[in-house]
Amino acid sequence: MTANSLHIFGDEAQSGVYVLRLSVMEPLDLTFGRFNKGRPVSIPAGEGLYVGSAMNGLGRRLVRHASRSGTLPPHPIRQAMLAEFAAVGLGRGNLLPSKGKRRHWNIDYLLEEFQVELLEVYIIRTAASLEARLGQRLDKDAATFHYRKGLGANDLPGSTHLMGVTAGEPWWDSLPQVLISLYHNQ
Repeated sequence: MTANSLHIFGDEAQSGVYVLRLSVMEPLDLTFGRFNKGRPVSIPAGEGLYVGSAMNGLGRRLVRHASRSGTLPPHPIRQAMLAEFAAVGLGRGNLLPSKGKRRHWNIDYLLEEFQVELLEVYIIRTAASLEARLGQRLDKDAATFHYRKGLGANDLPGSTHLMGVTAGEPWWDSLPQVLISLYHNQ
């Protein structure tokens, strides 16, 4: 992984919103904690995304996403994150999870799977709360689909922030413009 996998926009804030680009290499039936009453959700092979935010400790949150629990190896992008975040001042001190990683958010269950790779991260550094708006914008995009309504957005009832993407590389190439527009229209 290189810093080309990290797309950072915005100001010097230590908070912000982000999109994780995921590759699901083979279909999964996965339980996401108590979501869906503990019943598995089918996740097809292909690409997906997750919209998240951290209103404090953005760098630490993203490094956490790129980590796995216990002795499981991290996602390859984690090393690039640590180097790039240090270079741009996103986070201070040791950004690695201090007590190891435990599953907390829906995305944690997916990122623990070896059939899933965290490919890229798109970041807007801002103090503004943009997660709901970005999630709604991507949810309405014709190239996205729900794995299951409500997945990945437990704190925003009715929203879905963990979804599949049917489009190819041009769609991902256009995502930074969506983020920049959102940032400038906050």
